[in-house]
Amino acid sequence: MNKFNISAIAVAIGLAFSAGAMAQSMSKDEYKVHKESIAAQYESAKAGCDSFAGNAKDVCIAEAKGKEKVAKAELEARNKPTQENRYRARVARAEADYAVASEKCDDQAGNAKDVCVKEAKAVETSAKANAKAQRKTADANEVADGKSSDAHTKANKKSADARKDAAADKRDADYAVAKEKCDAFSSDAKDRCMADAKARYGKS
Repeated sequence: MNKFNISAIAVAIGLAFSAGAMAQSMSKDEYKVHKESIAAQYESAKAGCDSFAGNAKDVCIAEAKGKEKVAKAELEARNKPTQENRYRARVARAEADYAVASEKCDDQAGNAKDVCVKEAKAVETSAKANAKAQRKTADANEVADGKSSDAHTKANKKSADARKDAAADKRDADYAVAKEKCDAFSSDAKDRCMADAKARYGKS
């Protein structure tokens, strides 16, 4: 299988992004060069997938597309380092990881595949929830910056609310995984599994 590792890619690009995000916008020529480089790397990676077949090829293509998607989003965030672009870059990483993970689930079948997909979705949901919370927190802090203590108090409340929303999203995603796992059982065993899942995640 092609070893384009999305997590490693995300870390590598993330480091570059962290350094570049604080800089001013790129020149048009610099931006164009980076964009063309991303396109060239994608075409090369996609061509490399031709040596594979079946799901291995599908995974390879998903990894190549994910790398391109993340790189484009990070480039926009470096070119225009706004909170919104940083948020979009984080979402792009989450979606790229999910695309690859869900494609890998095709190597499985039945309930195992269903659980695999739900787990991949839960990871994506968690990453997106964290990204949303980070954006809301940053936005609230920007508004409060240089203002009264009351403004900072409100900003802290918005941050707390954002974290609470993120936790709820993650809990719902984890509950969906637990429910899917219960489908592997039948009769009383499934009922007990569902009851445990509801109790664990506070569902009625």
